[in-house]
Amino acid sequence: MARKTERYRVEGANSLWQMYDTVSFWKVMKCFLIIQIGRYTPSLRVKNWLYRTFLKMDIGKQTSLALMVMPDTMFPERIHIGDNTVIGFNTTILAHEYLIKEYRLGDVHIGNEVMVGANSTILPGVTIGDGATVSAATLVHKDVPAGCLVGGNPMRVIYTAEQMVERNKLLHST
Repeated sequence: MARKTERYRVEGANSLWQMYDTVSFWKVMKCFLIIQIGRYTPSLRVKNWLYRTFLKMDIGKQTSLALMVMPDTMFPERIHIGDNTVIGFNTTILAHEYLIKEYRLGDVHIGNEVMVGANSTILPGVTIGDGATVSAATLVHKDVPAGCLVGGNPMRVIYTAEQMVERNKLLHST
């Protein structure tokens, strides 16, 4: 399934060179400064407050964005994260891609009780279902079904939701 992005063609120089035609310089500057403060802030409550208040990110209750997580600097308001989710160290969440002849924008939806491992990259237009697990260093380039375990580059399903239920039963029965 293709990612859910809006595509915009550009003429002349590559789309990144033209980025301030698509987003205000001052918005990017504000987002960059808030995100840099947030990346180093050890308090999860303060970090979530900064991102909700100044970047209009949709972040659920008891959600944890670990140290050095990098939300999108141009369109952070397009990031939606559910309750009790963990986004691991140094993960990047993108809501835009600037390419040579076009740029793309897409909302990122991360469900409730999702675990995203460290050093992962989430591309625009992706939905990660409730209870899913994304292993460390994964490139999330398509939707992740609820309850399953995915990993790798390219990302693939390692365990389906049903296999995860069985696996957890076995782990907890010993």
